[in-house]
Amino acid sequence: MAKPQFYLTAPQTERCILIGVVTPDEKSWQVEINLNELAALAETAGAQVVEKIIQQRPQLDPAYYIGRGKAADIAARVIDQNIDLLIFDNELSSTQIKNLEALIEVKVIDRTALILDIFAAHARTREAKLQVEMAQLSYYLSRLTRQWSHLSRQVGGIGTKGPGETQLETDRRLIRRRMASLKHELDKIEEQDRTQRKKARTNINVAIIGYTNAGKSTLMNALTRAETLVENKLFATLDTTVRRLHLDPDKTVLLSDTVGFIRKLPPTLIASFKTTLAQTVDADILLHVVDISNENFYEHINVVNEILGELGISAKPVLLIMNKVDKINDNNILPKVKSLYPEALFISARKNLRLDRVKAALLEAINSRG
Repeated sequence: MAKPQFYLTAPQTERCILIGVVTPDEKSWQVEINLNELAALAETAGAQVVEKIIQQRPQLDPAYYIGRGKAADIAARVIDQNIDLLIFDNELSSTQIKNLEALIEVKVIDRTALILDIFAAHARTREAKLQVEMAQLSYYLSRLTRQWSHLSRQVGGIGTKGPGETQLETDRRLIRRRMASLKHELDKIEEQDRTQRKKARTNINVAIIGYTNAGKSTLMNALTRAETLVENKLFATLDTTVRRLHLDPDKTVLLSDTVGFIRKLPPTLIASFKTTLAQTVDADILLHVVDISNENFYEHINVVNEILGELGISAKPVLLIMNKVDKINDNNILPKVKSLYPEALFISARKNLRLDRVKAALLEAINSRG
């Protein structure tokens, strides 16, 4: 009798529709940019983007976000195109999610849930996993009235990489108890990190910051041979890497590669990742890396500056680094950007182009501190 054969099959790719709404407070082109980034996030999570829908409304519908009529129209598209998932660019209330799922009969998540899902998938260290779990529980705590059936481990998929069994409980007390336990663990890690940072205060601390996928890890590897994970994905790595960087025979700094920023970064993540972001807060000098080949890099710079302001560190010395110059095909772009940002350094971390200028600028910044 022949032995039975078993085959492992990859999980089915979820087909999704992205939805954005233009209100009087936003421009249509801004919503289009946001949906393009949402598409990149969805693809990072493993979804296949089938369609993008942009609706114009005088105000958001409190029951269905996009209105019942538009929701019914999308329900028909879901059937026609065999859609598994709807992703909204803005945060939805528990009532809106519940109503949309009841009418359309597919899983509905928002941008925040998608980002949390990506963080859950990419967390590697114990600290990062605890931080993601805390952020997820904080997000879902206010959504306990929603239908939880699609969050079960049996269903799985994007938006369901939960922090554990407590996510499936509808008892706020249990979730708050878990959050208290997580906070206790994270406080201990933060205290240990604070002690280590105090010991390292004899060194100059430099933090690499920037919009996600700007090339921070590539620059870290090029400068220090740190072998940090590099992928062409948003949030490829969440864990901070710290390495020594020798600028000259007498000057060495501690260089850290931190988590990338993104527009509409969930406040729960900023709060939960305070131990990771402490590397940025405690840094003496910041290297702000910008992907100059991205057509939206101006806005990326503004987003990073806004988050620095939220962290209360916008006054720190910053070296602006325009990365990926090797991907610029338009000869008119570089002169224009150089006129707008005359203090910036133009490099290619991937090609090891002009990295000596980064070291020289760092050395000059350190010497100017006295």
